[in-house]
Amino acid sequence: MLIKAMLNIYDNETDHLPTINSQELTDQQVLEHMHAIRQELGNQVVVLGHHYQQDDVISLADYKGDSLQLAKEAAKLEAEYIIFCGVHFMAETADIITSENQKVILPDLNAGCSMADMANRKEIDRAWENIQNATDEKIIPITYINCDALLKDFVGQHEGAICTSSNAKKVITWALEKGDKLLFFPDQHLGRNTCSELGIELDEMIVYNPNLQHGGVTKEEIAKAKVILWYGYCSVHQGFNINQVNQIKQQEPDRTVIVHPECNYEVFKASHMAGSTSYIINTIKEAPAGSKWAIGTEINLVNRLAADFPHLDITSLSPYQCLCTTMYRVRPRWLLESLRSIQRGKAINIIKVDASIKENALKALDRMLNIS
Repeated sequence: MLIKAMLNIYDNETDHLPTINSQELTDQQVLEHMHAIRQELGNQVVVLGHHYQQDDVISLADYKGDSLQLAKEAAKLEAEYIIFCGVHFMAETADIITSENQKVILPDLNAGCSMADMANRKEIDRAWENIQNATDEKIIPITYINCDALLKDFVGQHEGAICTSSNAKKVITWALEKGDKLLFFPDQHLGRNTCSELGIELDEMIVYNPNLQHGGVTKEEIAKAKVILWYGYCSVHQGFNINQVNQIKQQEPDRTVIVHPECNYEVFKASHMAGSTSYIINTIKEAPAGSKWAIGTEINLVNRLAADFPHLDITSLSPYQCLCTTMYRVRPRWLLESLRSIQRGKAINIIKVDASIKENALKALDRMLNIS
């Protein structure tokens, strides 16, 4: 597994997710045991739940939010065990910024991120060499926080920074003031949409595809470009399309379309509003009663917003289930087993980022926090 090549991940009993006899407990019993053990463990444990998690998992979360928000919460706490109900890059980030005596647990080691998997360190190193050979201009690398620890380490080494969907404008502005060109990975859509908002024309951006020879671009194209975007995307937000936006606007002109900036450029431009997960949540919280919304983001969050704000008319932008399948790997049964392992004194699925990687990754994180 790629994550094991990058990090020191250990399991005191096994490197694989423990199996649970499906006949052992009913779904309801799983939830009851899960909450009972959580209460028994008290302050020894804190459970973090990403917004995209299913409701049964969120019900146990002490804190819920996006990946960076949750990692920052974890850094403030003294709990020995941090169970991160998210995906592997989120657990890595939590380990990077928490203290050495804290242990970050990912309930299912297979809970990855398809976007994060679209860029690895070997590919980035090769691309960096190709780009450097094509231009003498100064290039600043920026990585979206949705990436593995080795890419955070890369930007830390090369005077770059990390960004989130909330602070991408500030970080990209900083990068272009500091250098001549920008290498943005792994999400091309966030990079393109943000740069466009900052006044950079589409013809000043190129896409570097690591699956093609020389990235599918020429030296001349690299030399001409102001922004080099990595060929990566979120499989959930890639599912929204311009036809869905146009149909809503034509059939229900009183319904506001709000989307995440990981959506493609056409969807981003055609929607009434666009912003990070926290932006979407806050917008809905402040919306007037009776207002109608079509939200372009992960379906668990959309459904939760609809349930939490019944005075609003909330629907998904897409008629299909836009589910983050890798996030969905964190099931109540696996969360229960994480709690049981702590109860037994043999915690499993601990995520540990190597100290040499953590040092430069922290530099990149600190730069982001200082910028924003």
